[in-house]
Amino acid sequence: MYKRLSIRQKQITWAWAFLAIPVIFYVVIRFYPTGNAMLISFQEWNLLGDRAWIGLANYAKLWNDPVFWQVFRNTFVYLLLGTPISLVLSFFVAYHLDKIRFMHGFIRMLYFLPFMTSAVAMAWVWRWLYQPVPIGLFNNTLAEFGIPQIDFLRSTTNALPAILAPAVWAGLGFQIIIFMAGLRAIPQSYYEAAHIDGVSKWTVLFEITIPLLRPTVVFLTVFSSIGFLRIFDQVYNMTTNDPGGPLNSTKPMVLMIYQSAFTDFEMGYAAAQTVVLFVILLLVSLLQLYLLRDR
Repeated sequence: MYKRLSIRQKQITWAWAFLAIPVIFYVVIRFYPTGNAMLISFQEWNLLGDRAWIGLANYAKLWNDPVFWQVFRNTFVYLLLGTPISLVLSFFVAYHLDKIRFMHGFIRMLYFLPFMTSAVAMAWVWRWLYQPVPIGLFNNTLAEFGIPQIDFLRSTTNALPAILAPAVWAGLGFQIIIFMAGLRAIPQSYYEAAHIDGVSKWTVLFEITIPLLRPTVVFLTVFSSIGFLRIFDQVYNMTTNDPGGPLNSTKPMVLMIYQSAFTDFEMGYAAAQTVVLFVILLLVSLLQLYLLRDR
C-alpha cells in the first residue's frame, strides 16, 4: 500500500510519523496527568485506599477554607510585587550593561550565575544571611551601626519580602540576558537618525527603545509571572521549621498543594487546588497577552 502512494502522500505520511513522537509525549506526560488531576479533584483519595466520588465537595471545602484565601493573597503578592520589580531591575541593568565594553562578558556571567545556581542551595545561603546575631550577616552589619536587628523570617510583615528578594535576585540573570538580546536586535539606524535630529536620551529611551522591546517585555512578563505564581523552593527551604512562615504569611499555592498531598494525604483536595492554580495561570497569561498585544 505504501508503494502505491504518491511522493506528496509519502511526504505527508513521514511528516505525521515524526510528529507522532512529540504528540504521544505530550499526551502521556502532559495531557493525561492534567486530565487525571481534574478527575481526582472530584474524588476523595488518600493514595492508598480506593477513590470515592464526592463531586464538588473539595471545591466547596476550598471556598470555605480561610487558609486558602490567605495563600491566594500571598501568591498574588508574589506576582504583583515580583514581576514588575524584576522586570524594571533587569531592564535597568541590561540597558547600562549593553553600553559597557570592558569585561562585558565577565560581568554578564556574574549576573547570570544566580540563575544557574541550585534554588535549594541559594535559599539556604539567604536563610543564613537573614539569621539573628551573631550568625546572620545582615543583622551583624546592622549591629555594627547600632541599629536594632530585624526579624526577617519570623515576622508576619517581613517574611514575605525577605523571601521575595532572593526569588527576584535568582531570576534576574536570565531576564538581563533576554533584554540584552532584545536591545541588540534593535536596528542602529533608529538611533543614528535620532542622534542626527538631536533627540534627547530620554526621548530615545521611551519612544524608540522601550516600544521596540515590546515582544521581549511580553515574553518576560508572562515567563516571570508564571515563575512567581509557582514559587516554592525559596519558601519551603527558607521556612523549613515552619513551612509557610508565621501564620502562613509566606505560604504560596504550590506549597499548600504539596502539604495537602504529601503531609495530609488529601489527594482530592490537593488536586482541586492544582486545578485552581492552573486556571489562575491560564487567566493571568491570557490577560497579560491581551493587555500587552500590539495595537
